[in-house]
Amino acid sequence: MKIALIGYGRMGHMIEQIALERGHRIVARIDRDNRYDMDSPAFADADVAIEFTTPQTARQNVVEAWKRGVSVVCGSTGWDAQGFIQEQTENGRLKNVGLIWSSNFSLGVNILFAMNRRLAQLLQPYPAYTPHITEVHHVHKLDAPSGTAVTLAEQIGEWRKANGESNVPIESIREGEVPGIHTVTWDSEIDTLTLSHSAKSRQGFALGAVVAAEWLKGKTGAHSMAEVLGIS
Repeated sequence: MKIALIGYGRMGHMIEQIALERGHRIVARIDRDNRYDMDSPAFADADVAIEFTTPQTARQNVVEAWKRGVSVVCGSTGWDAQGFIQEQTENGRLKNVGLIWSSNFSLGVNILFAMNRRLAQLLQPYPAYTPHITEVHHVHKLDAPSGTAVTLAEQIGEWRKANGESNVPIESIREGEVPGIHTVTWDSEIDTLTLSHSAKSRQGFALGAVVAAEWLKGKTGAHSMAEVLGIS
């Protein structure tokens, strides 16, 4: 498969390494100093672009890739990706190209998402339990709270609306080179329930993005990592 990289920082390099190990070819590497290369025949020849940049540039990057007929796997967080997906679905643009956006491409985190939804559902009738999310990341991370923490909070909020509560507190900690730790705590006067995921490196995120690109090849429309991994 031919892959274009949009964003060639730490994640971009890790994605390149894993893609090459899985037998794929990198046909374009787009970063801040060569954005004009998105106009190149090599970029347009890509089967899928994998985009990991910033909240300020993600939307434009996705749209520019689509203009060249290239579907996108997007891992940039801190922007209104869900609103963008809804907008692009309604205007029909996604009839001809594909998109997978996720706040986290890790297999383990997507299993955590499924468990988080289920636990929130189970605890919905028991308002004595109150949720709290803590996320810890390296000092280079641009957004706070993390996109993963926001997703976890949104999942919980869907069930807590029935009790008139939808806001879930999120504590964000930035220290050292921590790849990512997310902990969901449900606390009551009598006990505490905890779900947690701790990444050991960025490799899991990069692998998930490449797997998503493999799955997206040849498809149109907006899709999720739950579809890619078969997790309901």
